[in-house]
Amino acid sequence: MSFPARDCRYAIWVSKVSLWLVVGLCLSLGVAWGAAEEDAAPRTWKTVDELSAEKLARVDLRTDTPRHPEYPYLPAEPYPFTPPYTAEEMGYRAMEFTQRPRWSCAYANLFGSISSEGSLLGQGRAVNLVAYPAPEGVAGELARKPGEEVYRQLTQQLFPPESYTSQTLVIRYRTDRQFIKKEDMFAYSPALRRVRHQNSWRRNDRYPQMAMTLDDASGRSAWEYTWTLLGTDILFETVRFPVTRPRVTILAADGTYREVATTELKLMGDDYPLYTPRGGVPCYVVEARTREDWLPDYHASRLLYWLDQHAFYPLRIETYDREGKLSRVEVRLTKLVHRALGERGYSPFILVYWDIATDLLTYNIRDGIRLMRWSEDDMRTFFSPDFMRRQWYLVPIRSYLGIDRPEEFFLRPGLELGKFPQQRTIQLPAPLLERIRAQDTAGQLVFDTLLPAAERQAEG
Repeated sequence: MSFPARDCRYAIWVSKVSLWLVVGLCLSLGVAWGAAEEDAAPRTWKTVDELSAEKLARVDLRTDTPRHPEYPYLPAEPYPFTPPYTAEEMGYRAMEFTQRPRWSCAYANLFGSISSEGSLLGQGRAVNLVAYPAPEGVAGELARKPGEEVYRQLTQQLFPPESYTSQTLVIRYRTDRQFIKKEDMFAYSPALRRVRHQNSWRRNDRYPQMAMTLDDASGRSAWEYTWTLLGTDILFETVRFPVTRPRVTILAADGTYREVATTELKLMGDDYPLYTPRGGVPCYVVEARTREDWLPDYHASRLLYWLDQHAFYPLRIETYDREGKLSRVEVRLTKLVHRALGERGYSPFILVYWDIATDLLTYNIRDGIRLMRWSEDDMRTFFSPDFMRRQWYLVPIRSYLGIDRPEEFFLRPGLELGKFPQQRTIQLPAPLLERIRAQDTAGQLVFDTLLPAAERQAEG
């Protein structure tokens, strides 16, 4: 007996939809795939109740620690604290590592996104110059009064060609409950030959064509959250390269280039002291719950951080929406750049953001980071709105880590299923689940949605 082609396509579609509904139900419950994944590999995570006495000796589970006499929202113990660490202190240590280094420097800045249909969006390359007044780092930020400057950053565009000589200047401020403005931004357009003061981005809004918000880009203030230690974990993978990009060229601070296999790039760089025998990074997993009295109507109810146990570098950050569902994942690669600072000298290298609702992926790359010593005259001259009109490129840095083709784009971050199921609600639509499964099978991004795939199979 034969059936019309239309009926065959419908039957295939129904069978595949049914399969993915079952998978989606398992994910929404947060157990089925996670359990299967745990059975396939040794369990790497432990809750606080499962930690050994040796592990507990380095953490402080108290939540009512002494407070700062002038700023009661800060801990009383001087930064960078000493062990044992509370979850709150871990959050402050993580502030050291934002999208830009916490010291004066220059670096190649590469960025871009890819849509759920596979279209490259907003590809750009620039040179970023960052100037911090002394003292640098989180210690310097905490020592400043609300409203005082934390740093200035000048971005000089290189690509695309139509944006060449476009520039932006960002001035970042110390904030508190009264002074809430995070930054001022000035932009220079060669077409207009004018500098314009831009409206500040709202912290709830994503940047155009990007899977990140202002807070993702500029960093969060630990005092706006309440912190809880969930346990520990070992991460073996964060940023995932496709099989179509087996090697990349990396720029060193001295201006030399070297080609490396992407499989050789380690999560914390080559010098990290705490790698496990299998190359994993031991992490603390902490939860940051948004404080409504500080961030009313904020888009995220909480965030989960995977912080390495040596420097408290955030290798993975999960954002959960106001309903408690996973909405965004950020993963990172880092390396030690400022060796004089020891564990605080790790720098951002490659960052990938995934907005789940739109299946939008964004990357940020900081390549060839050079330490700079800006004098007071430099600060007044180069990091001012008027300087941008001159169109002078102060530190020429060229990187070859950018992405030119959709098939070379980074993979979606892994879901780390099964870990901390009581605190992680993961619900994904069936078409996205199919793209993830196809991606993992192919080793590169796959953008076909469920129904077109079924139709092609039936017609083939």
